[in-house]
Amino acid sequence: MSAQGSPHASGPRSPRHAYASKRTNPLRRTSDRIESWFSGFLMLMLALGLPAASLSAGLSAYKSSMRTVQAQSAERQEVSARLTSNVTSDSNVAKQSAQVRWTDKDGTARTGTTLVKSGTPKGTTVRVWVDRDGHLTSPPMSALNATTTGWFVGGMAAAGVAAGFYGARAGMSWALDRRRYAQWDVEWDRVEPLWSARFRR
Repeated sequence: MSAQGSPHASGPRSPRHAYASKRTNPLRRTSDRIESWFSGFLMLMLALGLPAASLSAGLSAYKSSMRTVQAQSAERQEVSARLTSNVTSDSNVAKQSAQVRWTDKDGTARTGTTLVKSGTPKGTTVRVWVDRDGHLTSPPMSALNATTTGWFVGGMAAAGVAAGFYGARAGMSWALDRRRYAQWDVEWDRVEPLWSARFRR
């Protein structure tokens, strides 16, 4: 007789049937259900929290960095200066400190020390950055730096959320395993004498 028409013919079980069998499995312990529920909750938090945390942290860092960019750009300006001494040529050092002289916007001559390329001769014109007080300073932060900072902070936030997820899952598994081992010890203390008695007959 063909098995095609038989109501007991074997075949792939539907996902609903497999899920129902998993829930009604008599060997499924309470700790297994707790672990399953908690894992599902953590996965939901990971799916929602990771993009939210990374986006929020990244945007906050970017906006903060852009405020710094705007403030530094307003406070600093680039001027032309002349090198007042020769800079020795050194293949092991890309840049060296050297004295430069420039004229401030009010006509005041100023001098300072900045980094210039090794081997630059005296009298060469170099571009330097000065603050409102006319002192040499570093170039202002660029928009690219702000963008990079935003991406970096966002990535670190995502990594932190992922680490928290795996830490919480590992901690849950460790706690539940300790409970399971304790239950097994209790059950073995109850069953072991019965097994031992069978071999002493």
